[in-house]
Amino acid sequence: MVDASTRNARTDYDPDWFGSVGQQSKFAIAVIDPTTLIIQRANDAFALLTGIAPESEKSLHLWDIFSDFDEITQEKLYRRHLLHLILRDIYDVDRGDWRFLDEPAIATLKSPPSPEARYIEFWLRSDRLKIERIDPQIDEFADVDLPNLLDREILSQEMWEERIEWSNYRISGHLLWEGLDITPQEQIQRAIALLIEQDSIFEADTFAAIGEPLRSLFRAENHLFLNIKQGQVELFVGSADRVRETQRYALEALQGSPFLRAAEVNRVWNVPDLAQDCPTELEQMLRDRGVGSLLLIPLIRDDLRGLDEMSSAVLGFVALASDRANHFDRLDAERATTLKPAFKSAFRQARGYQFTRIHSSVEWRFRQEAERRSLGLPSEQIVLSNVYPLYGISDIRGSALKRNQSIQNDLLEQFKFALAVVEAADREQEIPFLEQLKLDLEAYIDRLSREVKAEDEVSAIDYLKKHLEIYFEYFRQCGSAAIEAVEAYENACSNEHGYVYQARDRYDRIIGELNANLRATWERSQARMQQILPHYCDLEVADGIDHVLYVGASIIPPDSPKQFSVFHLHSLRYEQLRAMCECARICLNLREEKNLPLDVAHLVLVQDSTVDIFHDEQTEKLFDVRGSRDTRYEIVKKRIDKARDSKDGTRITQPGMLTVVYSTNDEWTEYHQYLRYLVRDEWVDCKIESGTIEPLQGISGLKYARVNVLQHPKE
Repeated sequence: MVDASTRNARTDYDPDWFGSVGQQSKFAIAVIDPTTLIIQRANDAFALLTGIAPESEKSLHLWDIFSDFDEITQEKLYRRHLLHLILRDIYDVDRGDWRFLDEPAIATLKSPPSPEARYIEFWLRSDRLKIERIDPQIDEFADVDLPNLLDREILSQEMWEERIEWSNYRISGHLLWEGLDITPQEQIQRAIALLIEQDSIFEADTFAAIGEPLRSLFRAENHLFLNIKQGQVELFVGSADRVRETQRYALEALQGSPFLRAAEVNRVWNVPDLAQDCPTELEQMLRDRGVGSLLLIPLIRDDLRGLDEMSSAVLGFVALASDRANHFDRLDAERATTLKPAFKSAFRQARGYQFTRIHSSVEWRFRQEAERRSLGLPSEQIVLSNVYPLYGISDIRGSALKRNQSIQNDLLEQFKFALAVVEAADREQEIPFLEQLKLDLEAYIDRLSREVKAEDEVSAIDYLKKHLEIYFEYFRQCGSAAIEAVEAYENACSNEHGYVYQARDRYDRIIGELNANLRATWERSQARMQQILPHYCDLEVADGIDHVLYVGASIIPPDSPKQFSVFHLHSLRYEQLRAMCECARICLNLREEKNLPLDVAHLVLVQDSTVDIFHDEQTEKLFDVRGSRDTRYEIVKKRIDKARDSKDGTRITQPGMLTVVYSTNDEWTEYHQYLRYLVRDEWVDCKIESGTIEPLQGISGLKYARVNVLQHPKE
């Protein structure tokens, strides 16, 4: 910084000007000591803005007040002004158009008057400062022809500032700080910045992030987004204490709603008193939740000519909700109008963002439909016709039983801790009620040791909360043994679940590790398979992994150089079997290397006839199988992993084996060829077991063949 001896330098300012003009200004103004950068005096607007008493100001720096304006930032800004003074007063170099001297900075203020952040735009005024060199022999710019550099923006380059020997200068006068609250403008800009980011505004984190500046800007308690598609209205509601919640309404149910009135006139719509204007279930719900007034922002793509065009013409609505009636005014409406273009862009982008969740092979078809709708054309269902399904499953055998066993072990452990508490209290003082609690716990333990019902995971814990834990305060009065027993019970339950979860945690970790390896293996295989021909792949991970591939001409864009052929179909079928063998080998190695006590069986369902799949916008699934001719395939797919041999009744799937299910001789001929290839590549053993499958819900004639997957290739 500058020479310390300057602390006693003259830093006077015109008190008459400050008293008559500065105190009347709407700008927040502070006089700052140029050597210590401590506030010397400030006007009433500064005190009102910061919430700092006038007497307290004199011991503060600016960086004490603004959360993102630290000492380094202030020093850097101040030195740029000093550089100008050095050039002006020492070198007689002055450019009147050095615009950086008038460029404002923005800092964030968090002060008692407002619990929310305020944004302050401010300027430093250095024109009342004087600077002189202490040692004239030190000349930082002796090697520079400064006058000839006037046409360059030398003040924007840090290298010039680095030349300065700051301690060789003495400063007099005072530095003036002028600030203005621009919170509304900054909130609008920050909201716009969030709205034009790549994340979907309907994602929970983004929805919450946008809500903060919106609620602050409009002084609202809640913000709402309404998304309209396919005759349905999806409502997203957010507030300061609730991140996001959603509800759905039929579009017809909003007939007469102020939301639709706002859409018809395509302008920001004020509902000053919701209690007097709640004709539909939506407004009634908001009224019941304490909403007093609404500010509605309709986001219209095209001219709206009736309710039947709502889905295609309206992107959605944004609404601000206040608990008070008559809350929103003309200024709020103007600010909302300013935000409309950004909201429209965000809603359009959110619909496009859904494409990032869509498999890359079919994204082109969704974009094609989105383009149709953007032109105002009626929506059409996305259908991919005549595609071949390739279904497979890697199923963790007995996972439900092992899960029940882990539940049983945890419940028994917790009930034994509970019994120890009651027995310790009973030894301290025999009370009949305690004896009854003890007998109830013993009966519960006896029943749990014999069987665990589906509802026990919840009901047993609820029983302990209501019949044991509510008495802990009393048990702590029953001697040291009871206190220790209560502490042991609570320690056993001290986890995120709030109850004993050791056995289930071990089971979850085992299943999680196995599933993670299966998924990673399958995704590596998918990368190879997509190179053969783009196709749609749907993976579901639960106790194991299910997959279904859909392969066909309707999945390939018409202008693609690579079009579907029988060769691609056969290549992908063989690759599917190779991927299943790789998954099986991974499971065998994990079982051996990490001693995972789980068996995994693998199955592929063959179907040489095609199906049609369609996108239903009302469901979470990307595609469903359509049509009565495809019902047989869906029934078989859902039940085949539990199917049994028609002769001996054994499961057709066995741990460590790959089972192929088929129905025609042609299918077997094709897949027998693939099995020969797998034997040749040392994926499977050459011995093939086969049989006929028991009828599945009236579907008969299915056959199977299975082979052992080799854990390691032969030497």
